[in-house]
Amino acid sequence: MLEQFEQIAASAMAELDTIKTVEELENYRVKYLGRKGLVTNMLSQIGSLPPEEKKQGGQTANRIKQQVTGAFESKKQNLGASGVKQGPMIDVTLPGASIQRGRSHILTQTVSELLDIFGRMGFRIAYGPEIEDEWHNFIALNIPAEHPARDPMDNYYISDSMLLRSQTSTIQIRAMEKQTPPIRVVAPGRVYRPDTVDATHMFMFHQLEALVVDEGVTMVDLKTTISQFIHVFFGPDTQFRFRPSFFPFTEPSCEVDILWVDKSGRESWMEIGGCGMVDPNVFKAVNIDSEKYTGWAFGFGIERLTMKKYGITDIRLLFENDLRFLRQFS
Repeated sequence: MLEQFEQIAASAMAELDTIKTVEELENYRVKYLGRKGLVTNMLSQIGSLPPEEKKQGGQTANRIKQQVTGAFESKKQNLGASGVKQGPMIDVTLPGASIQRGRSHILTQTVSELLDIFGRMGFRIAYGPEIEDEWHNFIALNIPAEHPARDPMDNYYISDSMLLRSQTSTIQIRAMEKQTPPIRVVAPGRVYRPDTVDATHMFMFHQLEALVVDEGVTMVDLKTTISQFIHVFFGPDTQFRFRPSFFPFTEPSCEVDILWVDKSGRESWMEIGGCGMVDPNVFKAVNIDSEKYTGWAFGFGIERLTMKKYGITDIRLLFENDLRFLRQFS
């Protein structure tokens, strides 16, 4: 058997000298060094030798394998350096593979546009936690315990006093706690309410709220700001109106409607959000002197703004991640 090992080694070395191409070298590798190659199989035959010959057989097999492997690697490098074709070539004149560019989601685009508009008006951006306590979500906003907005069935409570925020008005409270007037902030973010999902409702949606607190602030300032926003966001010819309403944290309060014309030419008033002058009880909760300072606030639903501007009829389309839909807003 040891003589057979030496014959395999001699045959392998002699055959290697005759190889001229990479294809021939690969066939050689399979024949001698592959999983079932002649050189590889020598090691599996050591167990059949008599005990007194196993040591010498193992040494011989390992020496031959190292010898053939080393010669093979040397031949492989020589063929590569010689410019012989190795595998499929690349045609550099062909056009490269196109890379698809990503794009922001339509809601992200709308948020960026809103922040840009109000940034040019002098507002800074404020953020707050999505898990809130009852103080910031209700009590400081002048929403009493008996108010239906605090019903556990209308909120996502995590504990007796902690919940997923139901409005970004909580950020207004935090801003007034940390700053002294004048204050001018916008607060974008996600809010959560256990609404039944349909074409116009979702259990999670986005709001943008604004707050201005300073001396001598009036409803005129509020209406002017909203007017400028509507005419920039929806177009200079967009008509809007203020409609009296009620919110616990503002007094007086209004709903803001825009006159919308659908594709058939039919006109209708559509609500886009609420607004009003900050209630003195809210100022009292954050230790701001309501005799010296006044303020206004508004809150708009970002999904509603997006749907009205782009003619989207079902809010669920914004969250289904259907690329056929999303690619329309590149």
